[in-house]
Amino acid sequence: MADCESVKKELEKYIKPIKKTILSGVFQTGKGGYGEGDLFMGVVVPDQRKVAKAFYRDISVGQTVELLKSPVHEHRLTALIIMTEKFSRLRDEGVKKSVYDAYIENIEYVNNLDLVDVSAPHISGPYLYDKPRGQIFSFARSGNLWKQRVAMLTTFYFIRKLDFQDAFKIADILIDHPHDLIHKAVGWMLREIGNRDRRAELDYLAPRYGKMPRTMLRYAIEKFEEPLRKNFLTGTYKG
Repeated sequence: MADCESVKKELEKYIKPIKKTILSGVFQTGKGGYGEGDLFMGVVVPDQRKVAKAFYRDISVGQTVELLKSPVHEHRLTALIIMTEKFSRLRDEGVKKSVYDAYIENIEYVNNLDLVDVSAPHISGPYLYDKPRGQIFSFARSGNLWKQRVAMLTTFYFIRKLDFQDAFKIADILIDHPHDLIHKAVGWMLREIGNRDRRAELDYLAPRYGKMPRTMLRYAIEKFEEPLRKNFLTGTYKG
């Protein structure tokens, strides 16, 4: 069996020093940024996926969690990609449950934008689809930025299955959120609903768009035809 140290050593082969600076800026690791203090080594996502695919069968969930606990961003992201690979490719329901449980129990390490987006729609989404979903509502009400984004992005899987109601409910919980990363996540999920059922999105937006943060609204209506977008942006849409 492989261990987390083996994965770390493999990732070191793909370090590109210039990427360390670039990625640190993109993910706002400086003082006051949403990723303040996060550490990058300079490995791009395609190379992390290559490593994850090489290891996901041979590394245990426990060792993957040890990798997830690393302060190095690429270690955590690779761990989450390994989890998604295990969840999607291995048919054993016991493995799926162990991956989901490990994910939820260690959610504090899912603490940057890409870490949430690469994992929530592919782990908590499919796991909870046919189960009680109280966990994501707890996250939505937690006051923690990353847990709240996990809650919203988990619904992406439901949306793909044309199940919109929990996405709407979580959007309602988060509609007054102060952070633009939540505004973007909510608007993105509403747009995804509209891509599948325009009427459902319009019915949701009609009584709420006037109080939405502007970024949330712009993301939600991005795919609308220009006259309809203008009606929303000028406050003249009547439903």
